[in-house]
Amino acid sequence: MLDTQTKKRIDDCRDILVGKLPDPKAQIEQITIGLIYKFMDDMDKEAIELGGSAKFFSGDYVKYSWDALFDTKVTAAEMLKLYSEAIESMEKNPNIPQLFRDIFNNAYLPYRDPETLKLFLKTIGEFEYTHSEKLGDAFEYLLSVMGSQGDAGQFRTPRHIIDFLVAMVDPKKTDTILDPACGTAGFLISAFKHIKAQNHNKLTPDEQKRLIQNFVGYDISPDMVRLSLVNLYLHGFANPHISEYDTLSSEERWNDNYDVVLANPPFMSPKGGIRPHKKFTIKSNRSEVLFVDYIAEHLNPKGRAGIIVPEGVIFQSGTAYKDLRKMLVDNYLYAVVSLPAGVFNPYSGVKTSILLMDAAFAKTSNEILFVKIDNDGFNLGAQRTAVKGGQLTEAIELLNQFKNGEFSESKIAHSVLKTEICSNGEYNLSGERYKALTECNTEFAIVELGDVAKFQQGTQVPKEDQLTNESDGYERFIRIVDYTQKNDDIRYIPIKESNTRCNKDDVIMVRYGEVGFVGKGIRGVFANNLFSITPILENLSKDFLFQVFKSVQFKSFVDRVVLKSSMPAISHKVLKDFKFPLPPLSVQEEIVAEIESYQKIIDGAKMVVENYKPKIDIDSDWEMVDLQEVCNVTSGGTPDRKNDSYWNGNIPYVKTGEIYFNKIASAEEFITEEGLKNSSTRLISPGTILMAMYGQGVTRGRVAILEIEAAINQAVAAISSKNGKITTEFLFYQLQGLYEYLRMISDARGGNQSNLNAKLIKELKIVVPSLEIQNKIVSQIGKELELVNANKHMIEIFEQKIKDRIAKVWGEEKTEKEQEFDMAAEPETEYKTN
Repeated sequence: MLDTQTKKRIDDCRDILVGKLPDPKAQIEQITIGLIYKFMDDMDKEAIELGGSAKFFSGDYVKYSWDALFDTKVTAAEMLKLYSEAIESMEKNPNIPQLFRDIFNNAYLPYRDPETLKLFLKTIGEFEYTHSEKLGDAFEYLLSVMGSQGDAGQFRTPRHIIDFLVAMVDPKKTDTILDPACGTAGFLISAFKHIKAQNHNKLTPDEQKRLIQNFVGYDISPDMVRLSLVNLYLHGFANPHISEYDTLSSEERWNDNYDVVLANPPFMSPKGGIRPHKKFTIKSNRSEVLFVDYIAEHLNPKGRAGIIVPEGVIFQSGTAYKDLRKMLVDNYLYAVVSLPAGVFNPYSGVKTSILLMDAAFAKTSNEILFVKIDNDGFNLGAQRTAVKGGQLTEAIELLNQFKNGEFSESKIAHSVLKTEICSNGEYNLSGERYKALTECNTEFAIVELGDVAKFQQGTQVPKEDQLTNESDGYERFIRIVDYTQKNDDIRYIPIKESNTRCNKDDVIMVRYGEVGFVGKGIRGVFANNLFSITPILENLSKDFLFQVFKSVQFKSFVDRVVLKSSMPAISHKVLKDFKFPLPPLSVQEEIVAEIESYQKIIDGAKMVVENYKPKIDIDSDWEMVDLQEVCNVTSGGTPDRKNDSYWNGNIPYVKTGEIYFNKIASAEEFITEEGLKNSSTRLISPGTILMAMYGQGVTRGRVAILEIEAAINQAVAAISSKNGKITTEFLFYQLQGLYEYLRMISDARGGNQSNLNAKLIKELKIVVPSLEIQNKIVSQIGKELELVNANKHMIEIFEQKIKDRIAKVWGEEKTEKEQEFDMAAEPETEYKTN
């Protein structure tokens, strides 16, 4: 079991190396070599103690033993020379097993600083491992801290996702098993453990020996091959079958097929694409397409596979993607499992799915199962802390039921006929698009957007051709910000016949960034990152179409099909498949009129909410003092994020993002007693005012009242009354009124000094009237806030009523939550189908 001392030593090693090797992968490479080097020396010492002789550092290699390196006569420069020679020549050492020669294949020391090496090896020397399991614990932790290799599209697969995929594929003890992009061999080790567990850890020595021979891994990176070899050796594989091999470009292993393939291959293709050989069925230069093709083509006739893929494989419309999906649906695929977008946090927010293949079962089934995982047992933040309600176990049960012919649809899974998936030639594998249609119980006809509307892309205009003032020969130019923000920066461009224009009642949709956002109400030329969507049928109202695009149902569709990346995007080719109910024109007009009446109420209520600020009319007779005269001001700190024992305890930990003129009764993160004791954070009492000191957005200067005992970080100031002269509520409203002033005085500091600090806060001038006057002012503001809150509730009610009106078109029933808001006047008549 991993102990805190071992974790600290590994962290110390990384800290020593980071100045010379900033890349985490390079650090891990050197720590791995160092640990194995020391492990070999420890095994030699153990052999000598038991009456045997040294094996690893013998003959010509005695001079490289650990004791020889640390001989008092050896200088730091000589140590560097010896160690560098040792690791570079170890692959030729005839006294050691082939596995260890493979581990040291192409090993070298990438820096030449003697003092860094001496300090590094001294820390490695604190490890004493005579048993590979102990070294395995250290190595497992080392792998767990390995960061993203984002440029190569590689992300370390979380352990629970590896185990989940393996459980779904369910490898058996007689299966041959391949990972064609094995990385650190996580899938192979999980499969090995799964098989042993399925056999109650009672495999005979011969069975275990045969089992180990069945595991094969490829990786193009020699560094990853080394990590795989070490990892497998530490899990009981005396002679792992891991090869440095370019799966997509080399042909020598093309004829090797397997019973099971498990993989999370690289997503990214190099500039210019992959240059594969000619044996692939699917012609492509995209790595994700080629890897899936490779896996499918290298299954035995009854072979099974599980592969993690990016969303492009699921729905992109390129020829290679469609051809790949057709091949899978026709011959291999039986299920698609959609994973949450944050499953690879903190390395990447990339959205992925798992393709499950069974060459035998797929040929007998006329359906494909779609499973949507919203909760994988961890939250989707950077820390990925455990949460309740995980759906992975349920998903495994549903998959087994589907294969056994016992499946009935559930909230997270539904089956779709292959004929439906094939119907439009796209072979789209986004399961939610089929689910949405089957769950629609409307009385109105269902239409596809592409059949009832046309799309027009906007005009690209260089910034230098745009004016900020209206001028002869120029016309209004419409950008995203004109719809998404309160924008005073109006632009105008030269009038040209080729410009694409829209009228005020035309529906304009965002293609990139805030994908799916719709606007209208402006006449002019619209930019090329927008497009117009115009009805081509007389019985489709522009206003009704606009409301459809603002509906929850459309937003759900966009979430399913949008191309996720650093710049989310959507095309009209995808949008044209959106299906929605089309009532008669008269009913559309009724719906729009009703929604617009609700929207007017919402707009009025928002004016009240957005413009209200607590205001204290200051009397010149009131005492004015520095805040520090009546209050204590402190701040907190952050426990070491690398130390797991400091986090996920039961002490609430509040940060600036949770401060927004509110009352804080809970926290997003929690720390332990140990984290509290070993950091500069501190416990703050309920009734304290918290102020955000950092933040270049709207955060800096915000205040909140803490209602629980909690710890705070260094960016938060805690302000508490020290002599009873000022009440918490009065000070809170006063500081809220000083928000803009606080931002102004901090901005005036300029540069990197624009944050607030304790000195500025302590010297802040505040008024301190009598407690009686303070209480009267607080009471009056409380009455005003009741009206503001009533308007907030009004907004919530009527926003829900708008959703209800559109939902009724889809034939959806109101939820209990929606029925709570059912208090405003309903329309006098129900919708009629003329």
